[in-house]
Amino acid sequence: MTENVDPRPEQAEEVVGAEAAEASAPAAPAGGASGSAGQESLESFEQELEDEQDAVAHQAHHAQQAQQVQQGEATAQGEQPHPDTTLAAERLLDLQRLQAEYVNYKRRVDRDRAMVQERAVRDVLETLLPVLDDIHAAREHGDLQSGPFASIADKLEQTLTRFGLTRFGDVGEPFDPMRHEALMHTQAELPEGTTDTTVVTVLQPGYRAGEQVIRPARVAVADPQ
Repeated sequence: MTENVDPRPEQAEEVVGAEAAEASAPAAPAGGASGSAGQESLESFEQELEDEQDAVAHQAHHAQQAQQVQQGEATAQGEQPHPDTTLAAERLLDLQRLQAEYVNYKRRVDRDRAMVQERAVRDVLETLLPVLDDIHAAREHGDLQSGPFASIADKLEQTLTRFGLTRFGDVGEPFDPMRHEALMHTQAELPEGTTDTTVVTVLQPGYRAGEQVIRPARVAVADPQ
């Protein structure tokens, strides 16, 4: 009876080692590339690495199926598994573990990248809040009706709006401790039927980026009679 001979362990190790080295080799960055080009290069490298990992995982799945078939045939014939088959199974487990570690690493990198970007935008917006307060106060006093400074203020506010920055805090709003900071508690006549503590004066408007409050509105409130 002709006996099937599996590849030698040394050859399997060389193939696995070559594939691992090729998958983990980083691309050398271009010396004169700009920040935008560097980001595109990094994303391209991550995509290529992910494609290679998917291809290796696909090959590993087929290899596992073939090994299971061989083991089943050997068991049916009362034979012990070939040493090369056992070694290939161990290499497959190592590859699957490496694939799982890479997936978890990529998820952490994507999550951390989004958090860093959000934090950077919030820091810039917080730095500009005093300037926005001055612009808002000047408008309230009628100092920015027209002229070049009014145009500059409009452009600044429109630019910040693209990052999701919005102003909030109006007289008559129900007091919300998540959105308002009550600096004064006073007596005031509220509309008939009011049952909630209500904002009667806005001392300083609040700002939020998207749904995240950057600074609560500082207000004076009154309770219903």
